Amino acid sequence: MLKDYFNKMAGSTKSPPRVHFSEIAWSWIGAFLGIGAVAYIHYSKFENSDLLMIIGSFGASAALIYGATKSPLAQPRNFIGGHVLSAIIGVTCYQLLNDYMWLASSMAVATAIALMHLTKTLHPPGGATALIAVAGSEKVHNLGYLYVIMPVGIGTIIMLIIALLVNNIAKNRRYPEFWI
Repeated sequence: MLKDYFNKMAGSTKSPPRVHFSEIAWSWIGAFLGIGAVAYIHYSKFENSDLLMIIGSFGASAALIYGATKSPLAQPRNFIGGHVLSAIIGVTCYQLLNDYMWLASSMAVATAIALMHLTKTLHPPGGATALIAVAGSEKVHNLGYLYVIMPVGIGTIIMLIIALLVNNIAKNRRYPEFWI
């Protein structure tokens, strides 16, 4: 029984083939433009305010929506829904449990994952978005539920627009695979 358990960890398939250089180039262009747009707004408009436009989980989202465009986890429903729902969960957990940060952190991530599963919006960077709401800076905490709108909601919409534009330029790329 123990042997069977550890044998599961050996894997069951081979590593996928390397992607073509053009796929790498389009992924780079999309990520550069998407993160660039959000970062530009952040650093030119909000750097000296209590507001922010960019969060770390957007980097992981960029890898999905620009680099893994066919993945179910990268589709608009998952991308926007996963981030927004996770942001709501994260802010709520921080507000209810901030005296117990270890509990707020674990509750936020676990609940965000469960809610994303229930709503068919699983987007792995959403777990980080929930965690940022709890473990983020005072600037993040001061936003409260505004965090859900900005940076999360507006940031995902900006990145989605760029994903729609860039990912459909090349003849062999298509995004999204589905909306709902």
